[in-house]
Amino acid sequence: MLEGLLIIDMAQFLSGPSAALRLGDLGARVIKVERPGSGDICRSLYLSDTDIAGDSTLFHAINRNKQSLAADLKDPRDAARVHRLIAQADVVIQNFRPGVAERLGFGPAALRARNPRLIVGSISGYGEDGPWADLPGQDLLAQALSGAMWLSGDAQDGPVPFGLSVADMLAGHVLVEGILAALVRRGISSEGAHVETSLLEALIDLQFEVLTTHLNDGGRPPRRAAVDNAHAYLAAPYGTYRTQDGWLALAMTPLETLAPLLDLPLAGRDPFAERDAIKALIAVRLVGATTRHWLDRLRPHDIWCAPVNDWPRLLAEDAFQRLDMLQQVGRGVTTTRSPVRIDGARAGSPAGAPRVGEHDDAIVAEFGLDQD
Repeated sequence: MLEGLLIIDMAQFLSGPSAALRLGDLGARVIKVERPGSGDICRSLYLSDTDIAGDSTLFHAINRNKQSLAADLKDPRDAARVHRLIAQADVVIQNFRPGVAERLGFGPAALRARNPRLIVGSISGYGEDGPWADLPGQDLLAQALSGAMWLSGDAQDGPVPFGLSVADMLAGHVLVEGILAALVRRGISSEGAHVETSLLEALIDLQFEVLTTHLNDGGRPPRRAAVDNAHAYLAAPYGTYRTQDGWLALAMTPLETLAPLLDLPLAGRDPFAERDAIKALIAVRLVGATTRHWLDRLRPHDIWCAPVNDWPRLLAEDAFQRLDMLQQVGRGVTTTRSPVRIDGARAGSPAGAPRVGEHDDAIVAEFGLDQD
């Protein structure tokens, strides 16, 4: 879909590189500009003790299907090379701290002055100015500031962070949305753009549904269920419940329908006002039989329920395998594939993540980067 477009990935860690990854999966060519020697800091950001060909699994996951150009942006010769490359590019992605790109001569205004059709995508932690602008744009810290940690866990728990780098990943997705819109506009008017978002804005957007409720119900804070909470705003029986041999997720279901199936006195009760008491009754009932027993009993009556899988169970499921979401990429890595299918075909490439500066000579020659 995006064949012929050149994306320059000047970002590090997760958010910006994940945006470049999505554009690469859609067919664009992505050249990653990283410091000589050590490269992107993400190369040594380990989630475990697993090292593949000298780089972390995280780096392999976020930077597959890219080429690498090593450049020290403080070195005049290297900086000139990168400027010549950007002059021929369609999109540049950055996630510098506020002011750093400008000091290096790679701020959005300077880049667009050289290439008016250029689209610059920028991700910050909390916006370009204001009292939080200089704080580290790190996922856990963004979650902490966003209020989102008070939505998960049970009522008696403290704040519960997401077990994923959700701010980084969402900011990358949001940036891709803006870049694609800017590309459409450029196709109409030939005008470039500066697309901006931040980790905090992405997390606020993630909460738009429940935050809208809070803004319109007198400012009442979210109240997590005391029993098996799964959503701070949804009524009983919504939650995840222990069974005799595992866990069962139970979604929105009229209590009148559920009552006879569980042989519980639920009909006529208020699922909001009595949420904790109702869920406590359900919890006691469900732990008395296996997950399979409850699925067989509830699903024929169109009760929305599912077993709570761990990864080994998920990977073994026929439904998962039919999605064909895993692939082998270069440098011996098994990873996921793009979740997007277009006209029945899944977007993406089996190319793996590059080594630092792996494509220096080819890129310099192809784009004439040493020419005056």
